[in-house]
Amino acid sequence: MTIPALLLGFLIASLYGALYHLLRGGGPGRLLFYLFLAWLGFWAGYFLGLWQGWRLIPFGSLDLGLCTLGSLSVLLAGDWLGRFRVAKRTQ
Repeated sequence: MTIPALLLGFLIASLYGALYHLLRGGGPGRLLFYLFLAWLGFWAGYFLGLWQGWRLIPFGSLDLGLCTLGSLSVLLAGDWLGRFRVAKRTQ
């Protein structure tokens, strides 16, 4: 993978995280959380496709289809898990 492809991947994943933050809302902490989840999912999708030899929507050395699916699935799962609140017990 080349450095321009790596930077493009981080840019696209950041766009996914920012758009998800725009849809779901939250403060600056949530924005960083969504950006981290989008990066994690994007590169997990990339390496899964590379490992299995799958190509969905190739764009140079990136596979935008699998990277997008990975990013969205990790964003949805992370958002769902991040919304749980722990109830405090009073005695």
